Amino acid sequence: MASGFFVLLDDIAAIMDDVAVMSKIAAKKTAGILGDDLAVNAEKASGFASSRELPVLWAISKGSLLNKIIILPIAFLLSAFLPVAIIVILVLGGLFLAYEGAEKIYEFIFPHSHEKSAGITAENLTEEEILEAEKGKVKSAIVTDFILSVEIVIIALGTVIDEPLIQQIIVTSIIALIATIGVYGIVALIVRMDEAGYKLIKFSKKEKSLSKFIGNILVKALPIVIKSLTVIGTIALILVAGGIFVHYIPFFHHLSPKINIPVIINEFVVGIVLGFGVLAIVNLIKKIFKKKEIA
Repeated sequence: MASGFFVLLDDIAAIMDDVAVMSKIAAKKTAGILGDDLAVNAEKASGFASSRELPVLWAISKGSLLNKIIILPIAFLLSAFLPVAIIVILVLGGLFLAYEGAEKIYEFIFPHSHEKSAGITAENLTEEEILEAEKGKVKSAIVTDFILSVEIVIIALGTVIDEPLIQQIIVTSIIALIATIGVYGIVALIVRMDEAGYKLIKFSKKEKSLSKFIGNILVKALPIVIKSLTVIGTIALILVAGGIFVHYIPFFHHLSPKINIPVIINEFVVGIVLGFGVLAIVNLIKKIFKKKEIA
């Protein structure tokens, strides 16, 4: 009886060890989207009055957690009864990621004129208008999070698709939790960087002091950090998309050895070429619809 109990403990330990290894692999695979998720949510959580940043971020975090609760069971059911659907969703998600990355590069090279928001503050809006604007931004952020959550869950699940269902559930759930708690925790730190900086500046009464020096760095670093995350996120999006095509589409999988280039360059080239291909198709469809509306 005792030996059976220890065998069970040994099996559980082995499973958890496998889960730890697979979780690391899944985390690496989803790192690109997590980086983009971080950049997107940092942008979504900015533009509010200082006192409202954390409450708004908390509201988005709860919406994100609800998104994962909806997505995870559907993903596990597909994995159990229709595993081929996971591959199809992965490839479609890869096309979306490649398109998103290509669109960001296109907009950087050929910038469009966008109206700059004055921010949601008491200086330019009434209290009712502030709450209404906040609801709109929170709703938009949760919708964006849903799309990114689908991609994160499916990619994480794709890394363990050949493993037993229990390991699929544990690994994918861990990544989903990291995607919520980790990302929004870091976003909270990022959006409060400038506020912490201002407090450090006010704290020091001396003209030259360590706290004032650190405070100025934090204030100046915030826009740089958000821009850096956007650039890193864009590159990561293309690499993740290219990785999906290279690993799950035989033609691209066998392309790298034929032309003798490193896999990472092959993934980037495949991702960016397909991304701009999808972007060209989307822009063409938009032009056709605009012409029909004018006619």
